[in-house]
Amino acid sequence: MADHPKTVADYLDALPPDRRAAIETVRTVILANLDRDYEEGIQYGMLGYYIPHRVFPAGYHCDPKQPLPFAALASQKNYMSLYLMSVYGDEASAKTFREAWLKTGKKLDMGKACIRFTDADQVALNVVGDTIRRMPAKRWIEVYEASRKGEASKAKPAPKSAKPTAAKPVAKKAAKKAAAKPAAKAPAKQPAAKGKVSKAGSKR
Repeated sequence: MADHPKTVADYLDALPPDRRAAIETVRTVILANLDRDYEEGIQYGMLGYYIPHRVFPAGYHCDPKQPLPFAALASQKNYMSLYLMSVYGDEASAKTFREAWLKTGKKLDMGKACIRFTDADQVALNVVGDTIRRMPAKRWIEVYEASRKGEASKAKPAPKSAKPTAAKPVAKKAAKKAAAKPAAKAPAKQPAAKGKVSKAGSKR
């Protein structure tokens, strides 16, 4: 496998014959059912199937320079992987997918969006085809944007304003205490001296 394949042909040419045969089998099913507004190319080092910027200019929120991912196909060290983002991003699609796959009698080795296999015979190809076909690009954009709004609504609320520090209630208490004290008495007036005082200030 080339470390950094630039084209689909580069990716396929680097695969050993058995892996290439399995990947080509699954790839054929994907392409046969893919809406025309999707494109195939190399994305994150894998065979990627995505909505290009010409259709969805915003791109992928994790990296807007990347087109919006939809599916991917990869040859890993110990197995091959098929990634179906619609199964991960849409609960109804996930349920339908799992139920349909299990009806085929094939074992489903699956994470949230990754189906692992070592041979194309392990893949329920008709279920993969139906899943791809049921999610045209326009619908995938709607599902994707709805999921983004859902994430935003679950964001944590802004923290409440800080509680008053301990100094504030103490100051308030001190003010109350001071207000409760009686006002200091004014000094008593000295009694006036007996006798009349002349204008010059001497007693008569």
